[in-house]
Amino acid sequence: MPEASFFCYNMISMQKIKVIKGGVCSARGFRAAGVGAEIKYKGRNDVALIVADAPCVAAAVFTTNKVAAAPVLLDREVVRGGKVQAILANSGCANACTGEEGLKDAKLSALVTAGELGIDPKHVLVASTGVIGRRLPMDRLLAGMKAAKAALGATYEHGLAAEKAVMTTDTKPKQACAQVTIGGKTVTVGGMSKGSGMIEPNMATMLGFVTTDAAITRPMLKRALLLALNKSFNRVVVDGDESTNDSLFLLASGAAGNATIAKAGDDFDAFLAALESVCISLAKQMATDGEGATKFVTVTVKGAKTAKDAERAARTVAKSPLAKTSWFGKDPNWGRVLAAVGYSGAEVEDMKTEVFYDKVWAFRCGKIADEKQLAKLEAVMKKDAFTVTVDLHLGAYESSIYTCDFSLDYVHINADYTT
Repeated sequence: MPEASFFCYNMISMQKIKVIKGGVCSARGFRAAGVGAEIKYKGRNDVALIVADAPCVAAAVFTTNKVAAAPVLLDREVVRGGKVQAILANSGCANACTGEEGLKDAKLSALVTAGELGIDPKHVLVASTGVIGRRLPMDRLLAGMKAAKAALGATYEHGLAAEKAVMTTDTKPKQACAQVTIGGKTVTVGGMSKGSGMIEPNMATMLGFVTTDAAITRPMLKRALLLALNKSFNRVVVDGDESTNDSLFLLASGAAGNATIAKAGDDFDAFLAALESVCISLAKQMATDGEGATKFVTVTVKGAKTAKDAERAARTVAKSPLAKTSWFGKDPNWGRVLAAVGYSGAEVEDMKTEVFYDKVWAFRCGKIADEKQLAKLEAVMKKDAFTVTVDLHLGAYESSIYTCDFSLDYVHINADYTT
């Protein structure tokens, strides 16, 4: 049994979810590898390969940025076919803003990968992350792909090697895995993601790879992905920027042997609960590992008049540079939080509003924290993770966004990213 396994319950489906150590190789029917090919740096993995034993039912979502990278343009077409068997990914070069030549490079990498694996080129996805505006070094990428093919395996370590190959400014790998019982069969969902900066409003500068051995139809797989996305990756904010390469892939091998999930019901709810568990874990790991981050912060707005008001207020606080720098400085500056809510577009009445850091109030309907209360707040601010809660007392709607602080390192990392 994998280490540190435990149980949790999804409150909507009331399904028992077993969270275990794992990643993209945990679901039956998948292998992975990660190798170094010197795409940008020496001495680190930068080419990943994920391969299924047979064509999988597939769903994906991509960046809404109108400046979309070549891999995104290609993958949109591939996913429309409904079947995927392999994903080739690289870090160090985004293959974005590279025009027709960049698209040709993406197509060639998929074609050569298919040839090496003996599969249909229409079943191969490609993903890239890194510097925008540079052509892929195709000789190194393809050599890396061949080396990755030779290194394929189905262990946790193989998945970890693949994860490390897609990291850019990430400081730590991000993996998650969950299991649930469906029709007497154990269904596994495992995933990995990269993302550390350029995160928000839709997904992140993220590449996400999720695999499952559930038997499920494509319409239901796509529905599950969209539902999980809106509870996870679409609720992560680091800096308010959106990438050209954002991609989230979900592949289902069907190897668990459960009766195919073809409609809404208990089986779909169970699968969705496991998928949400994995996606939320990965999303939180991304926020925790925001570029230069020293604190993980959950921003919750409750008591809003509408659901839209709750989310827009929480999102605005989560990406406020003034609020985020105050968190880095361990300063419970509730004024910055309340000001962000005020310009968010949500309906707010300041004299009805409360602001809390964890369970300690900083502002309460016009009452301001005194020295005794400030001492309690300072203790909260020293923690690595805390929640900022704004209660508007205007309605019944609530929304949470995952974010981090802004540190000096964020500036340093992004000041010389291309050099």
